[in-house]
Order: sequence, then structure tokens, then C-alpha cells
Amino acid sequence: MSTVETHVFQAETKRLLDLMIHSLYSNKEIFLRELISNASDALDRLRFEALTKPELLGADPLEIRLETGKEPRTLTIHDNGIGMNREELIAHLGTIAKSGTRELVEKLDAAESKQQLAEMIGQFGVGFYSSFMVAERVVVVTRRAGDSQAWRWESTGDGTYALEEGAREKSGTSITLTLKPEDKENGLEDFAERWAIQRVVRRYSDFVSYPIVLNTEKDEDLDKKAMGEEVEVRMEDKVLNSRQPIWTRPQSEVTADEYNAFYRQVSHDWNEPLEVHSFKAEGRFEYQALLFIPSEAPYDLYYVASKPGLQLFVKRIQIMERCEDLLPQYLRFVRGVVDTNDLPLNVSREILQESKDIEAIRSGCTKKILGLLEDLAANDQEKFTKFWAEFGMVLKEGAGQDFANKDKIAGLLRFASTHADNDTQNVSLAEYIARMKDGQDKIYYITADTFNAAKNSPHLEVFRKKGIEVMLLSDRIDEWVVGSVTEFSGKSLVSVAKGGLDLGNLEDEAEKQEQEKQANDHKELTEKIKASLAERVKEVRVTHRLTDSPACLVADEHDLGANMMRMLKAAGQKAPTSKPILEINPTHPVVVRLKAEQKHFDDWTAVLFDQALLAEGGQLDDPAGFVKRVNHLMLEMSAG
Repeated sequence: MSTVETHVFQAETKRLLDLMIHSLYSNKEIFLRELISNASDALDRLRFEALTKPELLGADPLEIRLETGKEPRTLTIHDNGIGMNREELIAHLGTIAKSGTRELVEKLDAAESKQQLAEMIGQFGVGFYSSFMVAERVVVVTRRAGDSQAWRWESTGDGTYALEEGAREKSGTSITLTLKPEDKENGLEDFAERWAIQRVVRRYSDFVSYPIVLNTEKDEDLDKKAMGEEVEVRMEDKVLNSRQPIWTRPQSEVTADEYNAFYRQVSHDWNEPLEVHSFKAEGRFEYQALLFIPSEAPYDLYYVASKPGLQLFVKRIQIMERCEDLLPQYLRFVRGVVDTNDLPLNVSREILQESKDIEAIRSGCTKKILGLLEDLAANDQEKFTKFWAEFGMVLKEGAGQDFANKDKIAGLLRFASTHADNDTQNVSLAEYIARMKDGQDKIYYITADTFNAAKNSPHLEVFRKKGIEVMLLSDRIDEWVVGSVTEFSGKSLVSVAKGGLDLGNLEDEAEKQEQEKQANDHKELTEKIKASLAERVKEVRVTHRLTDSPACLVADEHDLGANMMRMLKAAGQKAPTSKPILEINPTHPVVVRLKAEQKHFDDWTAVLFDQALLAEGGQLDDPAGFVKRVNHLMLEMSAG
């Protein structure tokens, strides 16, 4: 009879085990993923060592076998991998009893969040201990390949474990869990049931390289029994995992139906994807990715609480169902998987450590997606138009988020413009430049709350007269876009509603001389209007923007535009105080009348200002006062 050794964990180690069990895993079913992952690693190690010692490989195929028991309720995970000897068993399953644990636990006690906890012990590699989330007792029987002696390890997770000689015919490891009572409220399912096991394996371990076998009842016998027939239920080996990750196959060898089926699996979207892209990154850090662009935007695309991201696999084991770190926020509509063989993970495999490898994946996937969109824009206009209708608003976010790819994103942006004069966003910056008039060196745009407000803005009058195209920007995000994309292909983006209007070579010398003359002729009037409006304006000047309207408001070159001011206020943000500039059209009858007006000059001036404010989509501070002035002036005119 062998001697049983009892090993006592340190007090702080018990605390660490409690933290791992109760704090680090968000769902209990993760334990099975962890144990299967460990079993897969053991099989990989056996194959590696067998390269130099072929005798280590037996005649049996390499596999992971699951076995359940009813009385008592047990779940056993078998593998015929490398196994462990006594020293390795102590080293691997006694990892948390290593020196320095006291200092670590002190830091853990001071941690303020689960993420901090995970980051601090991310180097411990203790996925095995997740077993105690669902098990009252864990027994490990293992035999090292090439050794004749097996060993038995047992613990209840109470801070001690027992070690003794065991019995095992062949090399490998068997882990038997005596399961805790079912407790749905706390996430404890009956993991002795076939259906629970099958669901977890398919979710997390479907693409493990080795077959995961469960000896279970035949489906046909269970069906007959469910129909009331008296039948003896027979047992059979059922392989639970597919072992065929679609992303490892060349894209040319995968059918559209196969991609569609997998897309539905990862996205829960029953529409076909708009585009599919599979690639393998090689070099210092290798990974494979299969990415899908949906054909329709999900309902929660703009929902703050939604959790986007790609599925992350390590060695074909699903680590995270939604890994937000693998793509920037503006590409949150992309679905798919990333699989790598070498990635640092924390103890729970749910929160990734800060890693340059993650940055490499993020950068690589981002460039691939943007390249795919560039290809669509160049070669499949119909598809790109459909993409833009669904995700254009989201892609625009990238202009201010992703500095490294800002030029690529800018090239993909689409806007409405005065070229077609409709609200369809199909004009690229490159197309705008290609249509620029001779002598034009700027890209002109206007922002507004609505498309009609932009289209009908008085600021466009001189541009329409001269046939100069203007971008019509009415999406809320557009203000942030033009704040980030200030130039494209060497051409500056200029707002037609800000600063002094300089058309450069688009105006001839005669026009410029006439503008100077008008400014001098109306200097007295502009000063008088400025005095009347007092603090409401920064400046009053003669304009050459207008042809049909009497006046307009513009922002100074370095001030926030009126539309941006309104957006900030609507969002509850305190907008910087800035006064508009009032520009008057000296040829308009209202301005001509105002120049000669004496009796009601202040009223006419106030109405002129308020009209200009309304024309650009602003709100009056005193609507009743405006109506009162208009009524008064109308009565005066009718009486006169």
C-alpha cells in the first residue's frame, strides 16, 4: 500500500485560490474549456517529444475522452498525452504555492476591480483550478510517457492536497470532478448531462485539433424512449467537436454556403455577409483571421452597452467570444475570428494582458478591412454603396480615432454635394478634386443640422453662381470629421461659413476691386449696424458670398461654427463663448432700404440679424420680440 503525502498550502495561497474561483471567471462553464485546453497541450507535448523518441507514441489514436457518472455525479476528462511524474505533478498543480505568493496576495487584497485582480496574477497559469468552481473534489491520475509509475493527486480546494502512487495502464492524465449540486442561480448546471457538455464543447472547443469523445446514449434510442417505447438504451462514442476550423482552409476551397453558415454562427445574423476575407499573418507573430462585413447594420450598432469584437481563439480554443481589443471602435460592425498559437493570457483567459502582439493583430486586421473596403470602392460600386448606407456613419468615426489610418479612411468617406443636389452620400474627396474648376485649390464644405438646411444655406449663393461644388454635410459626426480631416491630396478643406471668403483665382481682378469699393461705400452703414447690435456680433462687414439673401452669419476663422455650438449645447456641454460676424449684401433691396432708414433703423437691423440666424438653423433668444418687431414694421409700412 502506497504512502499518502499531504501537502498544505500556505494561508495566503488559500486566499488566492478563493479569488480565482469566485472573482476571476464570469461564467462557471469555462472550467471545461480550460481542462480541454490543458489536455490538448498535453497531446501536443507528446507529439513533440515523440519526434526524438517515437516509442512514446502508443498504438491508440491521440484523443480527449469525456466520461460522466450519475451516482455520484462525476465528470472525467481523459487524455493519452504526455502525462506527469511526481515532480511535475507537484510543480504544475502546486503552482500557486510558489514563493512570493504573500506579496502577491497583499496586492490582490488592495485591488479595486476584477480586471486588476486578473492582471496581477496573469502570469500564474492556473486554469486547472477553475475546476473547483463546479467540483467538491478533484482527483488527478497521471502517468508520464516513458515512466512505469502513475501518481494520484486529490484535493477539495480547502488549502491542502494529497499525493500518492496511483494506477494507470498507459501514459496520460485523467481528471475526475465530483460535481457540486446543481445551482442555476449561481451558474452551476448539471455538467454530468450530455447536453450541457456538448453545448460547452461546441461553444469553446469545437476546433481543437484532437477528437473530443463522449461515450453517451444513442440518439435513436433516446428518441424511441421519449416516444414511450420500451427500449434498452445503448451507448456509443460521439465526437463532439468538428476539428475543422474554416479559417485554416484556403478561401478558394471554401464554398459560399460554408462561409454563410459559419457567419450565422459567429454573428447570429441570418442575412448573408456582404463580404468575406480570410488571411494568415506570418512573421515574428503569426495568426489567422476570418473576417466578415455584414450586409445590414445590427440593431445595437449605436447602443453604448453593446459589446462588439471578434472571437479570439488560442490554439483553436475559444478564449473570448467578443474581444474588443482586436479592432478599433469604428470597425465594431465587423464579425469573425482570430486564431493564434502564442498569446499571453491572464489567469481566466477572459481579459488579455497588455501586449504588443495584440497591437499587431489590431493593426493587421484594421489594415486588411480598410484594404477590403478600398477594393470594393474601386471595383464594386454597388456593394460599396450598400456598405456605406449601412455603416458609413460608423466609418466616419475613424477619421478622428485612427490617426495612423486617417488618409485611408478619408479616401473611403462619402458625402452629398451640390453636384447632384440630393442627399445621397456618394461623392468621395477624390471625385470632388477631379471635378474642381481651373484655379480652385480648396475643397469647400458646409455643415448643418439637416440636408435641406445645408442645401438651402445662403452661404452657397456665390458658389452656385460660379458653379463651384460644395460638400453638403448634415450628419452629426461630420463636424468631427472635418475637424480631423483638414486636407486631402494636398487640398485644404474649408468651410464656406467660416472666416473671410477667399476664392483665390476663381475671382478676377474686376470682382476684387468691386468688392473693395462696396466695402468702402458701406463703411458707415456697417459701423452703424455694429453699434445697433452691440454685443450680439463680433463684426459687421460687406459680403460677396450672397447673391439673393440680404445677410448671413459667419464664424470667425478660429471660432467654433454655429452648427458645432448647437451640437455641444444639445449634448449638455458648455460651448465656448463666441460672437458671430454679420455679413450684409449691399445690393439687396432690404440693405438698400436700411441704408436710408432713420426712424426704425434699430428694428430693421434686429430683424435682419434674426433672419440671418434663422437661415442658418439657429434659434432666436427672443422669438416673441422678433414677431413683435416684424408686426410693427409691417403695420408701419402699410400705414405709410
